[in-house]
Amino acid sequence: MGEAQDPRWDGYDDDDGSGGEEALAAAAGLSCFSMRGCSGEGKHLDGCGGAGAAPHLDGTNSTTAIVVSELKQLFSRSRRRLLLFPGVETTFFSVCFITLFFLAFIINPAIASPVWRDSAGNMTIMATKFTPEVMLSAPRRSAAVPNGNGTLALYTVSTYSFGEHKRRSEVRVLTIANGQSSVVVEGSGASEPNWVGEEEFVWVEGVGEKGEMEIKWGDVRGNKGVVKRFEGGVGNVKVREVERGRRWVLGFTVVVTPGGEIYNPVTEEKGLSSGRVYDGLFVRHWDAWSSENKNSIRYGFLRRKEEGGFEIEGLVDALYGTGLSSPVPPFGGTGDFDVGPKGLVFVAKDPKLDPAMYTKTDLYYLSLKELAQEKPKLRLVETPGLEGYSQSPVFSNDGNKIAFTRMRSKQYESDKTRLLLVKDLDELKAEEFYATEDGEGGWDARPDAILWSADDKTLYVTAEHRARNLIFQLPSTPCEAGKKLPSIIPTTDGSVSDVRLLSTTVSAHSPVAGRLFVTSTSLVDNSCYSIVNPSQSTFHIVSSNSKQGKSFGLSRLSVDDITFKGAGDYDVHALVMRPSNFDPKKKYPLCFLIHGGPQGAWADSWSTRWNPAVFAEQGYVVVSPNPTGSTGYGMALQNGIKGDWGGKPYNDLVNAFEYIQDNLDYVDTDRAVALGASYGGYMINWIQGHPLGRKFKALVCHDGVFSTSNQWSTEELFFPIHDFEGTIYENKEGYQKWDPANHLNEWATPELIIHSELDYRLPVTEGLAAFNVLQAKKVPSRLLVFPDENHWVLKPENSLVWHKTVLGWINKYSGIEDDAGAQVQAHQANVTKRETERLDKETFANLVSKLAL
Repeated sequence: MGEAQDPRWDGYDDDDGSGGEEALAAAAGLSCFSMRGCSGEGKHLDGCGGAGAAPHLDGTNSTTAIVVSELKQLFSRSRRRLLLFPGVETTFFSVCFITLFFLAFIINPAIASPVWRDSAGNMTIMATKFTPEVMLSAPRRSAAVPNGNGTLALYTVSTYSFGEHKRRSEVRVLTIANGQSSVVVEGSGASEPNWVGEEEFVWVEGVGEKGEMEIKWGDVRGNKGVVKRFEGGVGNVKVREVERGRRWVLGFTVVVTPGGEIYNPVTEEKGLSSGRVYDGLFVRHWDAWSSENKNSIRYGFLRRKEEGGFEIEGLVDALYGTGLSSPVPPFGGTGDFDVGPKGLVFVAKDPKLDPAMYTKTDLYYLSLKELAQEKPKLRLVETPGLEGYSQSPVFSNDGNKIAFTRMRSKQYESDKTRLLLVKDLDELKAEEFYATEDGEGGWDARPDAILWSADDKTLYVTAEHRARNLIFQLPSTPCEAGKKLPSIIPTTDGSVSDVRLLSTTVSAHSPVAGRLFVTSTSLVDNSCYSIVNPSQSTFHIVSSNSKQGKSFGLSRLSVDDITFKGAGDYDVHALVMRPSNFDPKKKYPLCFLIHGGPQGAWADSWSTRWNPAVFAEQGYVVVSPNPTGSTGYGMALQNGIKGDWGGKPYNDLVNAFEYIQDNLDYVDTDRAVALGASYGGYMINWIQGHPLGRKFKALVCHDGVFSTSNQWSTEELFFPIHDFEGTIYENKEGYQKWDPANHLNEWATPELIIHSELDYRLPVTEGLAAFNVLQAKKVPSRLLVFPDENHWVLKPENSLVWHKTVLGWINKYSGIEDDAGAQVQAHQANVTKRETERLDKETFANLVSKLAL
């Protein structure tokens, strides 16, 4: 049931020029670090994606940092004394130094890591081992937004402390020329910075204890102020200049009550009964029950005040009285609307169709005149032959055109997206790029995010391609674009997550004109900012959050891929990740990851939910296949899973296992483990009942499918209708054919079941049923349940428990358990046992004596 990017997904912080030797101590396992200046997965079955972490901080108050500082001072003093009094104090200070270093190592082994220097000459301590704690506790940084002249970029940083059990956040400004950055906003909820000048910006921040939020302004010199306070949540802020240096159009989203007021769950009056009554479908979605409150868009103007600062004027609720809701839940955000100098464009569900049965979202345009009316007259963009999701609307820089994407099918959430252009805002008729008579389209890719060049002559779009998300460029008119397919723009290793114009200037004499500012991640690098020059097919890195993985002890040398024959006349691609201390002469147990979706793919990108490096650093070779159903390899492979859930995809995985067994000498398939989430969890349960299941020592099923006959307990019914080729009452055989519950007699491999109670996509009963069967059959099994998580485990503390439970389970059955740790635990257990036995005998002896028996 597809994977969508979590809207809370962000990257990680690092400033290539700041920090110091304590920088990495925080991320290397300590839970007590703090940042200087800080205060206080729409698809259906997921299994990949997430956020990254980086261990480079501007400063820390951690114990390790103090120890490191003391070590430096002691070494400096000792060296001076040794030179002044040779032979006198050598032994004493040597012993002191070694002792202090040993104590520091016990406090945190991270300080014994290799040391290297960044481009600014600062010493950085690297993590000795990439662990879940390192990944989850390190700073996360968002995509960076350049200012108009391409000199500065804004981004946010959030860090979670397992010591304080708190998340801290801040806004930073990056000097693009040298990669240096500094804090400009501190606060526990500062987010979404947007430039309103070359040095001034606005952001949103939660204030008070009753759910209020404020839009604030500030500049790089430290001046700050409040633009407007709201009695509830606001987000997805967009600004666009309409009067140079003086006025901007402003758009942001809110949740409103039926009366049009901003909804605030903190101050909402609670009734005496918790009962809910529904008379139609879509009673709940993702992790929430449906209510009368809807998403809406506020549109207005941001004006610079004469006395300094900014204010909002002419604010309207653009959707009030229309019956529409935007952004589209549960994942809709800034990609569902855009603001321009002439009006607003947005996507919304077709109110005439049941949202549980159909995916159809339409594109609407409202001009400034229409927005000024009491009840705006809706203007629909016409897209003949296309009735699926509309996505990613973007105004051209002159505000006269709109580029967006749309799918053809109104019941296939992962259908091919088509790139479209509205070239006349009066007629609102869309023209498709690469259209063909058969309707399939001439470009076999799924365009996603869209960016106009500064002169509006070129479009830059992102799309998946063989486990990477890349940037493609093409002319901005369908006629010109049809002369050849889009070309790939070279970028750094990994996948692009955000692309912006480095500068809005169109002058050919500008040194930054025509360049792109790109945010990307990879399997070893959690966040990378780079500048791309499309005209010369070149790029250079401005800031890598993890120094291209070095801060984690990771490198591209650990990443590889394989290609093997699938179940039919096609090839299947898989990513491979080896441990950082890999020795080709040794054999490593196989960790076999199965992605969700099923229309999704493992990508060369960062994740905090399913990060191959976490498993590889335990001592596994991780193989992540992209079998039938995977995206990024053409629509034929993706669509091949329809009506064939346990067919070609399963056989592709069988072939993958056999290929590994026959060709990768350094992989021990006799000690293999397999893990999957969502559709990947379905496949784990399907494997459990088939021969491939006997080749694994242990299995892990996260939020998986126990029985396909239960698929109608989900919320988005259009998903099973498409993938199982009809409703359950019209095509019951299609559901039962690939039902894991039909093969329960074969279940025999130890399996860990993980499920969450707020997962309305796949209800928790799916996990309970699988666990109950395993327990009743006496198959070694364990159940981990999260009452407060949805289809994804997002809370840091829960995620840490998830990782420790999963790693403990697979390490036990693969034989990777830490021998030293096991010995210590055994010793402690024996001591406790002996102590208990001694105390029990003493108690018994005293009773016997007192009772004179």
